[in-house]
Amino acid sequence: MLVIDEIGYLSYSNRHADLLFELVSRRYEAKSTLVTTNKTFSDWSEVFPNAACVVSLVDRLVHHSEVISIEGESYRLKEAKERSEQRGRQQRKGKS
Repeated sequence: MLVIDEIGYLSYSNRHADLLFELVSRRYEAKSTLVTTNKTFSDWSEVFPNAACVVSLVDRLVHHSEVISIEGESYRLKEAKERSEQRGRQQRKGKS
């Protein structure tokens, strides 16, 4: 299984988008690929510069796939907020 984490965190150049498409195409219907993203498929055109590439990439990813949409706050964001609040409490406590 190949895990591609956080598609959409950074933008892709045409070359990088082509390489990702080639990778997904080679694995298509032969090997498992898990993709995570905080972007909806309709937002992928903002991440990838070539609209035709987006359509083909999404087509290969969702064919024979299970798409799971998770609603709610990011666990990492929640943890970061809690750590920040804890540091703030400690700083206020140290100043008193």
